[in-house]
Amino acid sequence: MPIHTTAAALALVVAVRGGSAAAQFAMPMDHAAHHAEAPTSPSSAVPTMPGQDAFGTIQEIVRILEADPSTDWSKVDIEALRQHLVDMNEVTLNAKAAATPVDGGARHEVTGDGRTLEAIRRMVPAHGHEINGVNGWSAKAEPTANGVVLTVTAVAPKETARIRGLGFIGIMAQGSHHQAHHLAMAKGGFSH
Repeated sequence: MPIHTTAAALALVVAVRGGSAAAQFAMPMDHAAHHAEAPTSPSSAVPTMPGQDAFGTIQEIVRILEADPSTDWSKVDIEALRQHLVDMNEVTLNAKAAATPVDGGARHEVTGDGRTLEAIRRMVPAHGHEINGVNGWSAKAEPTANGVVLTVTAVAPKETARIRGLGFIGIMAQGSHHQAHHLAMAKGGFSH
């Protein structure tokens, strides 16, 4: 694009929006002003995703706490929840899990280093305890030098196939206790 065309386009932008060219391009992004100037669609659609899962989880928990008149804000600990979500991220994305079939299920050797190892040691035994007995499963977590061994078995052949098919992270995702656990943690009533 020739320089005189670029300069003309810039002058047009400045004239239409007002202000100087230097002010228009030197200012950092003002999210509130950007949102206010954004054209609205005919459907008035508003995005619902917060852009990051942990942030969205915290946002949801804060909304629940704010809507509950019985919330004891002197006990609320959102930082504990944030640290737990960091642990969940570490275990989900960075832990190494090697599965070995055993009679009735699988043995998962879960390992990691540094922050991941710490997260494994906090999360895997707690979750093993939580799912023990669910679906007729027997879950046992044993610490090792570089992680935890999680062994999950069942008597029913259908459950054996399910355990093996889920793999380590599928087993970690079992149960609907996670959400209630997050709320209890934020309220200061539970930690690993």
